[in-house]
Amino acid sequence: MTENKTATFSAAIIGGGPAGLMAAEMLSQAGVKVDLYDAMPSVGRKFLLAGKGGLNLTHAEPFTDFVTRYGTAQADIEPLLNDFSPQMLRDWVSDLGISTFVGSSQRVFPLEMKAAPLLRTWLHRLRTAGVKIHTRHRWLGWDAKQALRFSYLETEKTVIADVIVLALGGGSWAKFGSDGLWLPLLAQRNIAIAPLQPANCGFIVAWSDYFRERFAATPLKSVTLSFTDAAGQLHTKNGELMLTASGVEGSLIYALSAPLRETLNAQGSVTVYLDLTPDKDLAWVKSALSRSRGSRSMSNHLRSKVGISGAKSGLLREYLFTSEFSDIAKLAAAIKALPIQLIATRPIDEAISTAGGVCFSAMNTQLMLKSLPGVFCAGEMLDWEAPTGGYLLNAAFASGRAAGIGALNWLQSVKANKETA
Repeated sequence: MTENKTATFSAAIIGGGPAGLMAAEMLSQAGVKVDLYDAMPSVGRKFLLAGKGGLNLTHAEPFTDFVTRYGTAQADIEPLLNDFSPQMLRDWVSDLGISTFVGSSQRVFPLEMKAAPLLRTWLHRLRTAGVKIHTRHRWLGWDAKQALRFSYLETEKTVIADVIVLALGGGSWAKFGSDGLWLPLLAQRNIAIAPLQPANCGFIVAWSDYFRERFAATPLKSVTLSFTDAAGQLHTKNGELMLTASGVEGSLIYALSAPLRETLNAQGSVTVYLDLTPDKDLAWVKSALSRSRGSRSMSNHLRSKVGISGAKSGLLREYLFTSEFSDIAKLAAAIKALPIQLIATRPIDEAISTAGGVCFSAMNTQLMLKSLPGVFCAGEMLDWEAPTGGYLLNAAFASGRAAGIGALNWLQSVKANKETA
């Protein structure tokens, strides 16, 4: 796409996260006049929030494994990632002057482990390319003449653009801009939308008051979590989770949050089983527990013979009767498969991300809404989800890039049609 083919066109990007900014880059590089609107006082707020933990940009695992992390949306997301793969994202970041490295978990981070330097450099490049950024502009939909409506400083303004890219985010962390208020605006246009649900979220457990007060905000390390979903499929994963006042969260929970949530939706609750000694089998645990404990307390016996202490010991006492600690078979079975019932997800606004959004069936392969020619969608507002680990950001960048290129192609076709008319 060359500049002279699109220089007379204008684009409105609504949403200043990674997807919206990437779409703006694709359009502005081709000479399109780009105006980007965001409801917040500054752009990239959720992106900066993600950077507080080190800004996990992408993942260095083999691409064939990488694309499977998108679950049921893999077929829709994979083409976008083919055009903006993890390595291509790293190359793009390098072109901004930001070095990256691969951590021990194969996660990819900026060398400085911060989002602010990347965002600052990127915004400078966009502004240099002519992108105009308008903050505190909340999108209100369209007026009767199909102009975009925005509220700004207690007034309303309208905007006409040749092409529109919507990158409005999902429904989590509303105070950072992802509030889901766009849903009725598209629903009233009969756009197919899957309901938003929490993803990468915590789950509620009915702890006793004592356990809640004693072990809230305590990490539970080196455990294996397993459960059977509503379709009868067994899920098993090793890792670390966090005990909270209301239940459980953390990387192990987030990695399984999609099937956990769907099983909850289908059954009303889901029972997971924690193996508190995943490196030891049941026979070993029974043998260790059978050794004489003499005058030692059961707590000391568990700690010295099985390595169970702290929160793990607390969990056993939460779920076992005192008499069951004298039954070696029951105690060993609980250590290897302690049943914990999850009764609900935490609220969507607490989730790291959301599932649901604009259905891919409502868009063509270039992410243009089939019923609204010239309107494209990108980012977390699309109906996909992925675990943490760089998968969320990579797909957000890739979808923004795809929507921007799709918008350019559409503008080119519009111009060609005008010239031949």
